[in-house]
Amino acid sequence: MAETKTADAVRILRRRLAEGGRRLRVHGWAVVQTSVAAGLAYFLAAFVLGNDQPFFAPIAAVISLGLTIGQRGRRAFETSLGVALGLVVADLLVLAIGTGPLQITLVVALAMAAALMIGERTLLVNQAAISAILVIVLQSPEGSFSPDRLINALVGGGVALAINYLFPVDPERVVRRSARPILQELAGLLEEIAAALESGDRERAEQALLKAREIDDRVRGFEEALAAGYETARLSPTRRRALRHLELYAGARTRIDLAVINTRVLARGAANALRRGDRVPTGLPEAVRELARSVRALAGYLEGDAEPDEARRHALQAAREATAILRERHDLAASVLVGQVRSEAVDILRSTGMDQASALAALEEAAGRASEVG
Repeated sequence: MAETKTADAVRILRRRLAEGGRRLRVHGWAVVQTSVAAGLAYFLAAFVLGNDQPFFAPIAAVISLGLTIGQRGRRAFETSLGVALGLVVADLLVLAIGTGPLQITLVVALAMAAALMIGERTLLVNQAAISAILVIVLQSPEGSFSPDRLINALVGGGVALAINYLFPVDPERVVRRSARPILQELAGLLEEIAAALESGDRERAEQALLKAREIDDRVRGFEEALAAGYETARLSPTRRRALRHLELYAGARTRIDLAVINTRVLARGAANALRRGDRVPTGLPEAVRELARSVRALAGYLEGDAEPDEARRHALQAAREATAILRERHDLAASVLVGQVRSEAVDILRSTGMDQASALAALEEAAGRASEVG
């Protein structure tokens, strides 16, 4: 028992370290951008402009860029606007009513209310509140209104926009590094399901089901990376040529998500079948392996290293072999598993650029051939 717990802990630690390394590879350039922008914003505010309390400049730069690399233009604008609202409201109220707990309560409420009059985006409202708090805490009751804090915040937002525009992330690399682990894990998971079905190993099938549930977070990260890549490619002239390649990933985005869901359902179906002691159809493990091969070929296609034909061929072969099972088995358990294989084959076909009608027609043709062979 103790050895099993230790092995599980080691496995979880390795997975988390691998996931951390993947996130660092994806967001490494964003870390460099953000840290450089913070240092440069502070330098400009403190040593070039000579402003008091220059920390507003690096704060605005960090919030504008951040580790989420999507919608940075809007983030910088909302940061500057939120800072301006918070500073103006706080400065005027401090002069009128002084500082203290009740004043903070009133200032934050008014700053957030003013922000909500303009828009309801969380970043805008929160930044107004945070800026107001900083002003009322740091400014003495007898202080006077100073535009320096507002200028510093604008400097930070401007530096963030300049850094993002002049030294943008590589959108293709960001998206590729987000999509590749999903497809690799998906292919590996399908191979695990196939091996579990072939060997009748119920525990292995249940482990595959647990792994399938862990891929969802990566899919969300992929969607965020894709949105960020689009924004970078649109705003940066040096990255605009990446838009065409990003279209491949955009077309596959929804279908990859559905393929992950279908694989999870397939894993659950396999685990349930083995738990009940059902007889696994002879050709099902190989059909699932064909799906795995198709997913690996899809990764090559999306990265621009291969044509879509190989991914389509393996997907159709998976559907063909799964459909052939129905000639011998018509029970509910077999039909559910076959249906999942066919559904995922359609998702993969759609991910290669085929429309729904063409994918279904190709699938039915493959199924027809399977019937003819029978």
